[in-house]
Amino acid sequence: MRLALIIDDYLPNSTRVGAKMFHDLACQLIKNGHEIFVITPEFNQDVKLKKSVLDGVVIWSFRSGMIKDVGKIHRTINETLLSIRAWSAIKSEIEHGYFDGIVYYSPSIFFSFFVKKLKKVCGCKSYLVLRDLFPQWAIDQGLINHGSFIEKYFRYFENLNYNAADHIGLMSERNKSSFDDLTANVYSTSVLRNWSSYMPVKPYDNDISYRSKLGLNDKIIYFYGGNIGHAQNMENLMRLVKGMRSFQQAHFLFVGQGDEVELINKLAYDWELNNFTYCPSVSQDDFKYLLSEVDVGLFSLANSHSTHNFPGKLLGYMVQSLPILGSVNPGNDLLDIITDYGAGDVFINGDDENLLNACIAYLDTNYRLTRGNAATRLLNEKFSVEVAAAKVVRDLSGNT
Repeated sequence: MRLALIIDDYLPNSTRVGAKMFHDLACQLIKNGHEIFVITPEFNQDVKLKKSVLDGVVIWSFRSGMIKDVGKIHRTINETLLSIRAWSAIKSEIEHGYFDGIVYYSPSIFFSFFVKKLKKVCGCKSYLVLRDLFPQWAIDQGLINHGSFIEKYFRYFENLNYNAADHIGLMSERNKSSFDDLTANVYSTSVLRNWSSYMPVKPYDNDISYRSKLGLNDKIIYFYGGNIGHAQNMENLMRLVKGMRSFQQAHFLFVGQGDEVELINKLAYDWELNNFTYCPSVSQDDFKYLLSEVDVGLFSLANSHSTHNFPGKLLGYMVQSLPILGSVNPGNDLLDIITDYGAGDVFINGDDENLLNACIAYLDTNYRLTRGNAATRLLNEKFSVEVAAAKVVRDLSGNT
């Protein structure tokens, strides 16, 4: 099939996990014999539409205003215009039957108009890869007031987003159950777990390694990589850093971007944490090599979440055989999955004592290796891109 993949952020310029996941999916679909076009916004181009190719994936970049790392009002306006700008850029390129299927990724929630136009012109079906129940998580975090105009505005586009899909893939059983309950089971849904290709890398040579550049050659590095925002409740992890101050061999390295970067740096300063380093986001390639040099993968989800997300950063940890240590919201089945496989230690956010005790246990090399190997087994059995690609095509084709 010739498939259109739609996402609001893509390689080679993106540092986000969603972009990497979608590229892995595109490459796997090509391996399986399909022709893949990725349609995505670009924020620094003069022309309406720019065409390029990356690893065999045809990329159509349409001109857009900034939607990442900008103010909320600016972002909302530009996201709202995504569909109009996308359709304006590519409508002259397609004709009836041009695409055999559409796969679109959420967030963003603003591609529904574009998807419906493509479906009408091409006469094909669409598959929504739903990774983020927005605006619900923002309401849970108190970032959007329940019943406010802005909630109603986002809910309107959220519903349009769902209605544009013939099938919706959610990241876990409990996420699917919650979504079905919230939407009264009116949509065709199934579980589509996050995915990654299994391509581990070896560390850089010692003279250019991150360990050397950061002065951490003799340390056990606990690593957090990705979004540093309200949904993660980063203070939870900073309390862990504080609790580990007396263990001189342990060091915490946080790499990423988001609304709580200022917070973690302030806490590190206020608490005089000399076992902590923050670095801004790095490229996808550098990120892979960075993962090859650390020892434990950290993650955190805010206790107040009512949805059950699976952070994409865990895929990178699994690829590099890193044990997983973190916190989740109550009811999140991620705790059961990781625990059952012995791939790490996960606790309800706020259980600081058990999180700290588990963190101390990871100072033991054998403990880390055992759980790290189990993490890779979990990736290959539950989160492989081969499984994800086959499922997406099967659901698009109407074969269950």
